[in-house]
Amino acid sequence: MQMKKYILLLFVSTVFSQNKMDCIHIKDGNFIKEGKPYHFIGTNYWYGAMIGAKNGDRERLLKELDELKTYGITNLRILVGAEGGDQDYTVTPALQPEKGKYDEILLDGLDFLLAEMKKRDLTAILFLNNNWEWSGGMAKYLEWNGYDAVPNPNIAPNTWPEFMNYTKQFHSCKSCQKDFEKHIQFILGRTNSYTNLKYTEDPTIMSWEVANEPRVFSHDNEDAFTNWINEVVNEINRLDPNHLITTGSEGKAGSNDDLATFERTHKNPNIDYLTMHIWPKNWGWYDVDNEKKTTKASIKKTIDYINEHIQVAKDLNKIIVLEEFGFPRDKVSFDRNEAVTYRNKYYKAVFKRLQQAITKKESFVALNFWGYSGIGKNNPQDSKWKKGDDFNTDPPQEPQGLYSVFSTDTTTLKMIKEFSSWIDKE
Repeated sequence: MQMKKYILLLFVSTVFSQNKMDCIHIKDGNFIKEGKPYHFIGTNYWYGAMIGAKNGDRERLLKELDELKTYGITNLRILVGAEGGDQDYTVTPALQPEKGKYDEILLDGLDFLLAEMKKRDLTAILFLNNNWEWSGGMAKYLEWNGYDAVPNPNIAPNTWPEFMNYTKQFHSCKSCQKDFEKHIQFILGRTNSYTNLKYTEDPTIMSWEVANEPRVFSHDNEDAFTNWINEVVNEINRLDPNHLITTGSEGKAGSNDDLATFERTHKNPNIDYLTMHIWPKNWGWYDVDNEKKTTKASIKKTIDYINEHIQVAKDLNKIIVLEEFGFPRDKVSFDRNEAVTYRNKYYKAVFKRLQQAITKKESFVALNFWGYSGIGKNNPQDSKWKKGDDFNTDPPQEPQGLYSVFSTDTTTLKMIKEFSSWIDKE
């Protein structure tokens, strides 16, 4: 009897270890995939599960996944699902139209997306919440728990400071956090209906991400923010020890513009790797009236931002991914026929810095540009997203086409393929 128990325990242990090894993990300062270092040029593809739904556009999804594979874009950063979907400038349909109630069609869409990615050997970063209003996110959890209606900053007279002060309350709202914890348990407890793989055992999922751009917001909120981040990270690790975990932070920009704050809030050993985001136009580095000069300045400031975050990663003995960066096409045009001269210059500089980091074995190991819109349609004359329009990588509150890389952006995609091919050889 004892021998049978021993054999059973050994079998379970072996299966568990094999599942863990099948999933991407970190060793010697690298992501490891199937026993080899895994560096990547990936993209943001937040809408993937939505067009993967039966009432979405599966034909488009399959075409775009094939395109991404062709250009060597192997990692996709994806929104698990939106909340609410009942305001202008927000994603609709929502995975949770009401608290704790799920759209089964959209859940099936996420299953389908992951199954099709698996066929193409693509990997996913799945973010579970959002600091911003465009997918509902933390603000919607507050509204669901008796706080005032979300002050959508895209609708007058609401302002961005008002919205951020509202959202900051999430880090102290225990009922909101409990609802989000239930959401995490629900998603991580799912089994894919197409592959029959538990999400917690699916190697297609590279990592779970707490949220898109969770922000500390203010110095007096750091303790509340850190406690919440740690609780969520520890819960994800408890539920799923097979997969990597990250926070989705912008880095310094999401940490009161202070690197020390970024470092303090990311000490938890269950945070497997760090993230950073860079937005030259949004941050005032780039000026459409002086494109040549300010593109050059944007590149310098971008490299400086990367370098200082590499140092934080080194200090914490973690690796770091630049998982968001975007640059407009020439003249900040939304027309896919307009040139991408300055975008290509900017992208090339970022890719070369990653190439250098890989060569020098620095902690900067991968990136995701923002973002891939594939064959999605947009109207350059009326750039506002409306219900029923194609999804593009520019979320509903932004002009459609602002940062999108379309299938027709062949010079950009050719450059991506060249750098991806170099990475594959390393």
